[in-house]
Amino acid sequence: MPHPAAVPHDPDPTFGELIAARPHLSMHAMDGLLMEGVPLNAVADEVGTPAWVISAGSIRGRLRALQAALDEAALPARVHYAVKANDHLAVLRLMALGGAGADVVSGGELRRAMLGGIDAGHIVFSGVGKAEWELRLALEAGVGQVNVESAEELAMLSGIAHAMGRMARVALRINPDVDAGTHAKITTGRADNKFGIAYGSAASLYAHAAGLPGIEPVGLALHIGSQILSMAPYRAAYARTADLVRDLRASGQSVRMVDCGGGLGIGYRGEPVASPAAFAGAIRATLGSMELELAVEPGRWLVGSAGLLLASSVLVKSTGDRRFVVLDAAMNDLLRPAMYDAWHGIVPVSAVDAARPVAPCDIVGPVCESGDTFARGRALPPLARNARLAILDAGAYGSVMSSTYNARPLAAEVLVDGDRWSVIRARQPLESLWAGETVPGWFE
Repeated sequence: MPHPAAVPHDPDPTFGELIAARPHLSMHAMDGLLMEGVPLNAVADEVGTPAWVISAGSIRGRLRALQAALDEAALPARVHYAVKANDHLAVLRLMALGGAGADVVSGGELRRAMLGGIDAGHIVFSGVGKAEWELRLALEAGVGQVNVESAEELAMLSGIAHAMGRMARVALRINPDVDAGTHAKITTGRADNKFGIAYGSAASLYAHAAGLPGIEPVGLALHIGSQILSMAPYRAAYARTADLVRDLRASGQSVRMVDCGGGLGIGYRGEPVASPAAFAGAIRATLGSMELELAVEPGRWLVGSAGLLLASSVLVKSTGDRRFVVLDAAMNDLLRPAMYDAWHGIVPVSAVDAARPVAPCDIVGPVCESGDTFARGRALPPLARNARLAILDAGAYGSVMSSTYNARPLAAEVLVDGDRWSVIRARQPLESLWAGETVPGWFE
C-alpha cells in the first residue's frame, strides 16, 4: 500500500502554498525563507549545509493545541510525547516545559527523556522487545507504566520486579487487528504485525497478570500505526478496546486506564488531515464515558512540521531529457523518501529563485544508491551551484534516523526560537567517524 504522502496528485502545491500552510515559515523579499524570525540563509552561512533546523514556537503551539483539544472534550488525558520521533534533548526539554510526559521504546530513550527533564513517573515504557537490563532500568527509575506486549515479556517482568522487591504498573498492549490505512511499514495494529497481544488472548492474560508477583495490571494500551489521516481506524480500534474493558470489568478485573496511542498524521503534501479536536472526539465517543484515566502518545504531529533540512545544490546534471539536481544532503540524512517513498515539500531558500519559472527535475543526493532520491519530476527553477533548498516537514523521523553511511558525518542541528537561534548539535567532525575503531594487532 503506498504511503499517503507518496500517492501522486496533480498539481503539486506551489512554493507559496507550501509556505502558507506552515505558520512558522515565511518568505522575505530580501532575506529569503525565514523560520519564525530567523533567515535560513543566516543559519546556512554560519553552520553550513546540510543542517537540520527546528522551530521551538511550532512545537509549543502544537502541544498547546493538542492539550486544549483534550481539555475541551473533557477528557482526563495526559500527553506522552513519542520520543522516537525526535529525541534531541532540546526537543525533550520543550516537551517537559510544556507539561508533556514521554513514551519511550528503549533504555536509551528512557535515559534521554529523564535528561531532558521529564519525570520518570510521567514516562511510559513501550516496545516489543525490551531487554532484561532495560526493564530493570525502568523499575529502578520508577517509570509510571510499562506497556507489556506479550505473555513472555509479562513473565520476564514479573521475575525481575519480584527479585527487585518492586511493583511494576502494567498495561497490556493489545493488537485490535485494525488497519490504519497507512504505509505497510508503519502500521502496527493489524494481526500480522509484530506488535501487541492478540485481541482474543488479552482477557485471559490480564487475569493471569493480576496473580503474578511484582505485577499491578492497571489497564490496556494500543497503537495502530503512524501517519494516520482518518478517524475511522481510531474509532474502530477504540470501540474494540472499550468492549474489552467492559468484559474485563464484568469478570471482576480492575481496569483504570487506557493508553490510546498516537499516530496522528500531518499534511506533508497539503492533503486533508484530522485535527486534534477530531482525535479527541474519537476518544470521547468510544472511551469518554468509562471513567478511565487516558493517555495519548503523539510524536510526528507535534514535531514533524516544525523541522526542515537545509541543503545546497552540488551541481545540476543533465542526462538526455532528464535534469538531476544533486544536493549535499542525502538518504543518510533524511531516510524517509528512500524508505517509504515519502513526499516532502522542497522550497528554494532564495526569494529570487522561488519566483523564477519552474521545470521538472529529479532531486537526488550524492550517496551511491539509486534510492538516494528525494523527489522525481519535482518542479524547481534553474539553480546555480550552491543554491539552497529547504526540505520541509523533516522534524519527525529525520535527524533521529540519520546514519553515517558512505562515511558522511551527521549534520548540524539548530533550534530557532523567535528571532533567536542556537546550534544544538555541532556538525560531526570527520575524524570522529573512526575515532572508536581499532585494528587488531596481528594485522601489523
